[in-house]
Amino acid sequence: MPQETAAAPRRVVHVPPEERAARGREARRRVPRSSHAEYRPSKDRPDPLDILQAQSARRVPELVPIRYGRMSESPFRFYRGAAAIMASDLAGSPDSGIRAQLCGDAHMLNFRLLASPERQLLFDINDFDETLPGPWEWDVKRLSASLVIAGRANGFDDAVRADIVRATVRSYREAMARFAQMRNLEVWYARMDAERLQELAASRIHKHGRKALARELAKARTRDSLQAFEKLTETVAGRVRIAADPPLLVPLSDLLPDVTRGELEREIRGLVEHYDRTLSSDRRALLGQYHLVDIARKVVGVGSVGTRCWILLLLGRDGQDPLFLQAKEADDSVLAAHVGASRYRNQGERVVSGQRLMQAASDIFLGWERVDGIDGRRRDFYIRQLRDWKGIAVAEEMLPEGMRAFGELCGTTLARAHARSGDRIAIAAYLGRRDSFDRALAAFAESYADQNERDHQALLDAVTTGRLPAKTVEPSA
Repeated sequence: MPQETAAAPRRVVHVPPEERAARGREARRRVPRSSHAEYRPSKDRPDPLDILQAQSARRVPELVPIRYGRMSESPFRFYRGAAAIMASDLAGSPDSGIRAQLCGDAHMLNFRLLASPERQLLFDINDFDETLPGPWEWDVKRLSASLVIAGRANGFDDAVRADIVRATVRSYREAMARFAQMRNLEVWYARMDAERLQELAASRIHKHGRKALARELAKARTRDSLQAFEKLTETVAGRVRIAADPPLLVPLSDLLPDVTRGELEREIRGLVEHYDRTLSSDRRALLGQYHLVDIARKVVGVGSVGTRCWILLLLGRDGQDPLFLQAKEADDSVLAAHVGASRYRNQGERVVSGQRLMQAASDIFLGWERVDGIDGRRRDFYIRQLRDWKGIAVAEEMLPEGMRAFGELCGTTLARAHARSGDRIAIAAYLGRRDSFDRALAAFAESYADQNERDHQALLDAVTTGRLPAKTVEPSA
């Protein structure tokens, strides 16, 4: 398993703030903020189902129907799995020419609670499978459209949805203006912790919402390897093993014949043993105190269904000292065809580098590796903890006030992530002080939500006619 060499660091040419602001204003002249309001599918728009099928061709065949089944459930679930479709649609959209490191899939449910290495609860972006440098507007548009699609599912009327999107984009714009005035280290150290979350809730959400937030903060702190150990394992003949819940969770011992299983197990053990070279020396020492005891394939997410994802149970000082890691396949970003290939040869490194750049604090076990599969194909993986104080919002339970506050929080968080890598001064100057961009994205989000509904219906029709297979599977517990 050869170790990839990281790409050389990029040299930064110092440009005075005044020139950077002028660049943003010039971009505004070339690409008016109001131009972002329009979405019209191009005449040669690719069939969205062809895009999904092209992705599925590289995935585990028996899991692909589960992906289509999950995307069939609602327009919002379809949207969560359709990052590649939207990337294709955005490729022809107005572009300010200012770049930042993108999440690539910045829909509202990819913003959530997570733990910092210092055991503080933070709110941040938490999905970087598609991360790549690109037009900063794309992330803001994906976030905005997700809020409209979720708002429609909850029965919010046009005016309420528009207000939610405008508030979200305004929070991005105003946060970027603040970051533009900060020193570099101030931007780098900025974060949204639990205390700040509660302060915002006190000023923007009614008391029932504040109580719900307090409960979610407390619940998030229980979602760790110990909780996963209790929920996902069983003891068989005196040995702890990952409990089967097929086809969503299948231990390696149940997945393949003995000979093939042994070969795959050696590859995965090698992944764990070698990926520690991508960790800092102190974290490498910590990982070395654990040993691998079981492996299982797990189905995760909506858009990720069918990618190879392994959960790894390790034990430390004794049988009650668990660590659950997740090794997830990393393929080319859906953005790559439109913004250029990654400068990293290993796609796992691409994911990890983007995550470390955009997040305020990242998982201590976050790293990457490349392995040779039993089918002879080389695949890249990134590795992280399976659970580490993670909490996710439930869009279906949000009232308008709550979704508006949540959107504002996402907007501020996304601005901070972009400000770490992009030209925050130029972006702030492009956005300006008025609400032109806010209103434009409210219009864009409605138009794109219409497109998403048409694409979702196309999927339903394809399932009905038998063009695409779909399967609905619920976890047993």
